Amino acid sequence: MPHLVVLYTRNLEAETDIGALCRTLADAMLAVKDERGAQVFPTGGTRVLAYPAAHHAVADGSGDHAFCWFNLRMGRGRSEAVQCAAGQALADAAKAHFAPVLARRPVGLTLQVDVGAEVFDAKFGNLHPLFAKKT
Repeated sequence: MPHLVVLYTRNLEAETDIGALCRTLADAMLAVKDERGAQVFPTGGTRVLAYPAAHHAVADGSGDHAFCWFNLRMGRGRSEAVQCAAGQALADAAKAHFAPVLARRPVGLTLQVDVGAEVFDAKFGNLHPLFAKKT
């Protein structure tokens, strides 16, 4: 963790590079620092996953409206200031990415940050060691 899930209306695919959006958002997450200046999110645990909605109804149906929802889920233990800083960094990155689209058409954008109260949280695999600092 952290995981950022992006759910978007498929009509955005013709207007913006969703893969580039994912990379931009991941880079924004990796740039977030805590109060001591340390990287907040582990490189090996940072995930951005984007899914197009198979079907959608946006607003009043009077046009080909578009929508994108960003949900960042992170584990507990980070200060509220860090949680808000992460949210703002992602919002800024998403606004910058979507600026050309927003200049042409209406798009609803929503970003939420959730902090987990996990009942069970297992992390396994071999990705994290790739980014472990060598001493």
